[in-house]
Amino acid sequence: MTGATRMIYHFGGGEADGNKDMKDLLGGKGANLAEMSGLGLPVPPGFTITTEVCLEYLRKGGHPEGLREEVASAMASIEKRMEQRFGDARRPLLVSCRSGARASMPGMMDTVLNIGLNDETVKGLAAASGDERFALDCYRRLIEMYGDVVMRTGREEYHRALEKAKHEAGVEEDRHVPVQALQALIVRYKEIAKASAGRAFPEDPKEQIWGAIEAVFRSWNGARAREYRRIHSLPDDWGTAVNVQAMVFGNLGDDCGTGVAFTRSPATGETGLYGEFLPNAQGEDVVAGIRTPQPIRRNASAPGLSLEETMPAIYKELSGFAETLEKHYREMQDIEFTIQKGRLFTLQTRRGARTGQAAVRIAVAMTREGLIVSDEALLRVEAARLADLLADSFPEGTRVTAQRDGRLLGNGLNAGPGAASGKAAFTADAAYAMARGGHDNVPVILVRGETSPEDIKGMEAARGILTARGGMTSHAAVVARGMGKPCVVGFGALVVGEDGRSCRVGERTILEGEFLSIDGTTGDVMLGEIATTSSEIVKVLVDRSLKPEASALYRDYETLMSWADGARRMKVRSNSDTPSDAATARRLGAEGIGLCRTEHMFFGADRIVAVREMILADAKPQRQKALAKILPMQREDFLGIFRAMDGLPVTIRLLDPPLHEFLPRESAAIDEVAAQMGVTARTVRERVERLAESNPMLGHRGCRLGLTHPEIYEVQLQAVFEAALAAAREGVQVYPEVMHPLVGTGEEIRRLRAMTVAMAERILSDQKPAIPWLVGTMIEVPRACIAAAEIAADAQFFSFGTNDLTQMTYGYSRDDTRNFLPVYIAERILPSDPFASIDQPGVGRLVTMAVEEGRRVNPKLKIGVCGEHGGDPASVEFFDRAGLDYVSCSAYRVPIARLAAAQAALKALGGKRR
Repeated sequence: MTGATRMIYHFGGGEADGNKDMKDLLGGKGANLAEMSGLGLPVPPGFTITTEVCLEYLRKGGHPEGLREEVASAMASIEKRMEQRFGDARRPLLVSCRSGARASMPGMMDTVLNIGLNDETVKGLAAASGDERFALDCYRRLIEMYGDVVMRTGREEYHRALEKAKHEAGVEEDRHVPVQALQALIVRYKEIAKASAGRAFPEDPKEQIWGAIEAVFRSWNGARAREYRRIHSLPDDWGTAVNVQAMVFGNLGDDCGTGVAFTRSPATGETGLYGEFLPNAQGEDVVAGIRTPQPIRRNASAPGLSLEETMPAIYKELSGFAETLEKHYREMQDIEFTIQKGRLFTLQTRRGARTGQAAVRIAVAMTREGLIVSDEALLRVEAARLADLLADSFPEGTRVTAQRDGRLLGNGLNAGPGAASGKAAFTADAAYAMARGGHDNVPVILVRGETSPEDIKGMEAARGILTARGGMTSHAAVVARGMGKPCVVGFGALVVGEDGRSCRVGERTILEGEFLSIDGTTGDVMLGEIATTSSEIVKVLVDRSLKPEASALYRDYETLMSWADGARRMKVRSNSDTPSDAATARRLGAEGIGLCRTEHMFFGADRIVAVREMILADAKPQRQKALAKILPMQREDFLGIFRAMDGLPVTIRLLDPPLHEFLPRESAAIDEVAAQMGVTARTVRERVERLAESNPMLGHRGCRLGLTHPEIYEVQLQAVFEAALAAAREGVQVYPEVMHPLVGTGEEIRRLRAMTVAMAERILSDQKPAIPWLVGTMIEVPRACIAAAEIAADAQFFSFGTNDLTQMTYGYSRDDTRNFLPVYIAERILPSDPFASIDQPGVGRLVTMAVEEGRRVNPKLKIGVCGEHGGDPASVEFFDRAGLDYVSCSAYRVPIARLAAAQAALKALGGKRR
């Protein structure tokens, strides 16, 4: 930073010297506070310290020169607008200090409220408010938050002291703790802070504000913030802004409150004001889930409790603000508000987090309403969130059955998409250990009283999340929606045991490891494991058990996908190995098969015997005899796939894995195979040992197998072309594409092409009209990328096998990365998992090189990708820039790839079609 760089921007109270387009500098919160101020909304005055100051502080370990003076001047400005003085014993100004990165990171960084209170100013607050209990409650909150955030004491001891005070006073809620108990609690809180931190809670308000500002800066590099950025692939070099703002109080009495409102439902996309509030509470109470909040709109299940009913004038005013903000931002908004003595204040607005279902419905609805155009709608829906629409649910009637069987534990708030069953874990560490600690794919339900940002790792590992407290805007709900996980919150009957190994619901005790089932759509919580059923989209497209007209969600989904298909340049294919997989992929929008793995057809009781007979054969004649048994099986498979893909291309990869993968290793299994083959166990064992390789992934596999044992590939080619001929005679339009795997040299593809051409001419030469077919290669060896020109001379298409290409480029075995890759990602040695999202500087450079070199020699070269990167939105965007013709991915990621390809095309055009 230079001395001329501006460090502070003002907002609220009639000032607005920033705007919503300054998120990089002011963070999302600061930019939107300035924008709301400019719109004339009632924003309490304050100022934003820029993200640049944060980065400077983190680099140097101290704040830049001149910041103290600018903060003092900004505080004086707030004092003038509020007609209060910071640290004044008679009319004290209190402020909050909050973080604000350019992207929303709910609960991941730190906040301190009520800054400016001490033993003297608390008396002034009590006198000014006329409520001593309120003033003391604010003071004890400050000591707890400051102790935790700035002095790093943690909160457990404070919580225990508060629970003890409530018990002794005979009250259940924090807001009912009497004055005398609060006075004693403040003394106890100070003792806890000093004992834990080794220093006293500061009485000087100026020391408090600087401690809070620096703590917010530091929180950018806190463990939970780093973990959140890792999960959501956010950069480490953004930094956070700091927002210092005059306090307004929602805990001054029954004509006060605090809440969060969405301009549309974040769960379903339903139009209309939606959200929750807490009467007589501070804002952190809503997010922390300490109390279960009340609805904003009139609700039949909670009559008389809504904001609409209890404060109709405030509800009307809030509705007007919400409409103003949604129309101004042209986006669904998440609005934080406080009501102080019957006066409404807006504290924040931001793009509302939503489920995939809500994202689709909101985007389509806003287009119909004229707020946005279809290209904007496509860019508004996060492609990966389409997985939410395909998420499973419990079968119809599950609740009735569970109720009848006594397994229905009750109902909470439906806060996250889909349904899930899993083993109960009562701490984030336990959830992570059960799901990831050497027991991959163990389904886990994380069960908590309420979640906090420290739970982020366990929340990511769990299949679903269940909390006893909190509402639809609690930490658990917001984070679960962001992750697309089933979530039920506010399940008041739940009591989590202090041992962290059990919970209780009524008279029932559930132990760690027992199965629970939660329905994030209905809020139901049930005992035991429950099988799930297909989503509405799957029922319409795949199962065909639901008519399109019966599903409003499907109709909106189909509208969005039709827009996507009209906008994208790249085609989208599927990785499918069976006729049923191919049919499913086509119904989900696949425009062909980009990878049919023929080795998957070799398994099965009726086939593996013939395959093993072929492998164990000592000479070519015996091998050919065994292959003759395999031929009709593969031919029938290919015929079924061609029928399912009538009119669309099918890329068939010839045998890729090494032969030893089809042979047994255990003694009992070897004996069984020997008996089936009519040979001795010793013969089988010797053959297994002869085929063993030190590094089979780099050994005798792929085209090396086809060139050293050409009879294997010849039988597969015969099956492909005979199936194509049979399909064509049935009237099916067939477009077979033969793909030779692991090619690394021009001579390999020349010989393989000659083999393919010879078989095609033998079988298809008399067919009229001619069946169009292609021969190409899977590019998965780094040399193939570097020497793409020599390979392209004899290949009609390239298909990047980015799984193997990543392995070979990095020198990582995917099967062995679990011991170091998580550490690499956590420590940012790697920015992300290269097997999940393509490594653009390294592997991506090889892809780009191969595209350029291949098309230089063969301008008509068709190029695609068939690794699982084909279903990753960030990778799809890269492949679009690289000029690929198509991506291919698993069937249920086809919709994601279709939308991601459309978004990539739109971004290449600057956000809209010209």
